[in-house]
Amino acid sequence: MLATMGALGLAPTAEAAGREPAFSAPRTGDFTLTGKGAARVVIVGGGIAGLAVAYELGKAGYDCTVLEARDRTGGRNFTVRGGDTNLDLSGNRQTARFSDGQYLNAGPARIPQWMVTMDYCRELGVPVEVFTNVNASAYIYNEKAGMTAPVRYRTAKADVYGYVSELLAKATDTGALDAELSAEDRERLLEFLKGFGDIGGTLRYEGSERRGYRVDPAASGTPGVELGAVPSASEVFASGVGRYFSFEFGYDQAMLMFQPVGGMDRIPAALTRAIGAHRIRTGAAVQRITDTAHGVSVTYTEHGRVRTLDADYCVAALPPNILARTAHNLGADVQTALEACKPSSAGKIGLEYRSRWWESDHRIYGGITETDLDLAHVWYPSYGHHGRRGLIVGYYNTGAQADAYARLTPREREARAVAQGVKIHGEKYRTELASSFSHHWRQTPYLEASWHSLSGGPDAPVFDPLNKPAGRVYFAGDHLSYADAWQHGAFTSARKVVTALHARVLT
Repeated sequence: MLATMGALGLAPTAEAAGREPAFSAPRTGDFTLTGKGAARVVIVGGGIAGLAVAYELGKAGYDCTVLEARDRTGGRNFTVRGGDTNLDLSGNRQTARFSDGQYLNAGPARIPQWMVTMDYCRELGVPVEVFTNVNASAYIYNEKAGMTAPVRYRTAKADVYGYVSELLAKATDTGALDAELSAEDRERLLEFLKGFGDIGGTLRYEGSERRGYRVDPAASGTPGVELGAVPSASEVFASGVGRYFSFEFGYDQAMLMFQPVGGMDRIPAALTRAIGAHRIRTGAAVQRITDTAHGVSVTYTEHGRVRTLDADYCVAALPPNILARTAHNLGADVQTALEACKPSSAGKIGLEYRSRWWESDHRIYGGITETDLDLAHVWYPSYGHHGRRGLIVGYYNTGAQADAYARLTPREREARAVAQGVKIHGEKYRTELASSFSHHWRQTPYLEASWHSLSGGPDAPVFDPLNKPAGRVYFAGDHLSYADAWQHGAFTSARKVVTALHARVLT
């Protein structure tokens, strides 16, 4: 009825809202109306995709069991708090010593407002708060480009936009664009550039209050002192600071962004409660998945004992690189597709400080500092402002940079990250440090990846076997979406599987 109303213009459609096609969760009434009965489903993998499948099927009364190899649900949604212990594949054991209220979102840490993850937060009662993804007061520091000191994001942006506007205005004013634009178009462009780059009637960039102040405006007698010594256009472009500004235009990175209050793992915790903890077996490492003529048999180890679980259907929500190493009879095409999902590397370190000196000394409240150091990104917390302590993400790096840190011991990672951070923030980055915790996804048991790269995307022919059931086994995960590395991808992939499996059961 809702779809019909939408077609008649009496209700908003999914397309009008700019959202994914409508999803209808299974309901117990579906079985009442058809005379069918709910099936038994075993879900392999207790990450976001696996939990979402169990949650949605559970609404219709399916008998779902989730098998999770680790001792907690959530998969790569991992929030580290004081007392948490982790043992990586290199034998490094860490126990977090963070104080109460401080945490590190070692995996996903931000949610764009258009993603269905926000809908699940609303539905599950998970409160959210703003995550500051861009902050004009944060820094940019490109040491390799010759910068000797960090520059504020606002200052770099004003200089880049100013000089780009000046150069384009000059080209327009000298007739270089006459073949492209009419006289009226050129006049409108110049008016835009005057404001965009703050170049005024002279069409020259000479700096302005947009760059920031050396002395901030205050009471009468203190009009403020603007930053001086505007670098030349050549110096600005050579510094490479302009490479970072396209980041904020990305559809999946644009403000506003959000985070769950208290840590990202509030989402899997809420899903676990909604599913029912009795339906989730942690410490259950799957050894084999066997599709049979009338169902699925899953063999797993739990507390050193080998067990078998039989069900009508199975949803394999394991990371594809792990599933590829799991025995199965799902066919060579499935195995080829799994092996074609290439795991990626990423790592983070949480640095807890005895004081929030970045707020008091640098006037930075949330946001990200960008750098060409091997730290890549430095995140300031978007929660706990003006508190006694705080936690900075001292690096969030990927690829070869993440792998280089992964080869170090936790103590060596801390020392290296702090030494690099001192170049940007000064000695308090070292002297105020209380503790740290580092995490690298390629070294994480039963995951061994931060996300996956699928050449050609999830709809490439090689991945067809994963986009449909192999007998009675379905596949789900963010890698089977166009939002890989986001929980949104896991949720939407789970919804697709739930819709297909439910339709099959009903018919």
